[in-house]
Amino acid sequence: MTTLTKPTMLNGINIEALGGAIEAISQDPARGMTHWEVTSHWRGGTRSDAQVKRYSIGGEEIEKDFTIKVDERLQLCGTNEYANPQEYLLAALNACMIVGYSVCCAREGIELEELRIETEGDIDLSGSLGIDPRVKPGYDHLRYTVHVKGSGTPEQFEKVHRTVMATSPNYFNLSNSIPLKSRLVVGTTRQIA
Repeated sequence: MTTLTKPTMLNGINIEALGGAIEAISQDPARGMTHWEVTSHWRGGTRSDAQVKRYSIGGEEIEKDFTIKVDERLQLCGTNEYANPQEYLLAALNACMIVGYSVCCAREGIELEELRIETEGDIDLSGSLGIDPRVKPGYDHLRYTVHVKGSGTPEQFEKVHRTVMATSPNYFNLSNSIPLKSRLVVGTTRQIA
């Protein structure tokens, strides 16, 4: 008779599964290769829907079915029904770092009681609206504060903090210049006779 053992969980992370994934990728780096894609569709005005249909990890394609609804504030010609692109950008940064903190703390044996990240930044619309070409259209910098509470010492939390800054994909993507390769495909409008 086989008995099933309950996995060891810490901060909602399955410690054995995490260790297994780290070991598998260490032995075969191809298992750690991922591919992400999102297709956004204009829905009129400033509205768009981003469709997430699939991703791949270690060569295996995984089907998904998520829609991320996006709009602008009323003051920027939107309907204010959904978060805007900047809010999603900051939320994606925070969410990615939260994954890092929860996983790193679990690996260090630190039980989290609270984890909150507050991120903010300023954009001068005279740049993004093309009013003044001397003004950058984006952020000069972002400011974020991590509030963490748990069984770790201040030194342990500082180590986790440094690890997250060194390993978070979205922290890396926003703190480093990454090339964007664009391609424009222009369709033709059908003429009605």
